[in-house]
Amino acid sequence: MLAVLRHRRFRLLWTGNFLSNIGNWMQTLAQGWLVLQLTNSVFLLGLVGFASAAPTLIFSLIGGVIADCADRRRMMMLTQGSMMMLAFLLSFLTWKNWITVEEVIVISFCAGIANAMNAPAYQSIVPELVPREDLTTAIAMNSAQFNMSRLIGPMLAGLSLKFIGSAGCFFLNALSFLALLYALVLLNVGAPPGKPPVGFWKPLQDGFRYMRTRRDLATLMLLVALVSFCAIPYISLAPYFARDILHMGPEGLGYLMGAAGTGALTGAYLLSRFGDGPRKGTRVLRGVGAIFGALIVFAFSRNMWLSLAALYVVGVSMVTAVSSVNNLLQKHVDPLMRGRVMSMHATAFLGFSPLGSLFAGAAGARIGAPAAIALLCVTGLAATLVIAWREREIWELA
Repeated sequence: MLAVLRHRRFRLLWTGNFLSNIGNWMQTLAQGWLVLQLTNSVFLLGLVGFASAAPTLIFSLIGGVIADCADRRRMMMLTQGSMMMLAFLLSFLTWKNWITVEEVIVISFCAGIANAMNAPAYQSIVPELVPREDLTTAIAMNSAQFNMSRLIGPMLAGLSLKFIGSAGCFFLNALSFLALLYALVLLNVGAPPGKPPVGFWKPLQDGFRYMRTRRDLATLMLLVALVSFCAIPYISLAPYFARDILHMGPEGLGYLMGAAGTGALTGAYLLSRFGDGPRKGTRVLRGVGAIFGALIVFAFSRNMWLSLAALYVVGVSMVTAVSSVNNLLQKHVDPLMRGRVMSMHATAFLGFSPLGSLFAGAAGARIGAPAAIALLCVTGLAATLVIAWREREIWELA
């Protein structure tokens, strides 16, 4: 698995992104804890989750068009630099005790725009950094670094919240962007294969027209969207589960997210060992089903160890399913369409989670957070079973 790091350009990007993601996870948890302290509202927790990811629904598609035609490295430098400045601003306002929940929402929304533009450029650049035979391992390693950061970041956030507060977490996140910006300065990649577009609409239409001819890939996107809408919102409500359901402090929140990160790291390791086998589509369907099943257990658990075990399964299954989809898309997509298709993947994976977070927050305020998460996951599991029954060709995708 580590052998793919022998490619210097991939190693630079991987390391910089790893350190940056640790900071991002620290900010995500500290931000949720701050909102809970400011408002004590489950709905506003969901609203902040909505604000941070909602821009993906629009701006990721635009970013995909740009990634097919523009300098992806410079595009990433611009978006990462913007997120760094927003993290510094959030840290300063919190340190001065000037922060309000409205300002958290606005800053989260602006950072979400930058992240949405960044995602397709990052995913499109990876195949340029490694030979085709190493692509599966490179994707697994990207999942590993993302999920190692999901393990390390929340644990550091739990400790940092106790000793330096939310402002300190936001400041450390801002510093973490320097590692990725330095890696991008050193990175040398070729020009994208496409020609500069005359506008955005025609390239976008071409991308959607291409996806209509690929029913198999469109079905994979639908499964990812289900995970995004029905499963990922648990992250927005995790501070509430840690404090009010399991009666733990910020350290407990770190343990919960660390359990998911540990499971995800396990999933990335398994994917690197066995990820290039046949019937990847079967792995996707089973992984998605396991995500929803484990989150239903988590929603009704009142025992810390059972909750940790459930989130560990969520982590393993999330990487297994979503990374397998990523692998299938990278292998089967036309290179001229890669940026646009990967922007659709980013939209499916990140863009529907804000809608789910908003629903979970609103429903949680009425029927309770556990019932809201359970309702979403039962719906997601039922939809997955229908897709598995109707789209039989997905089982054989390799």
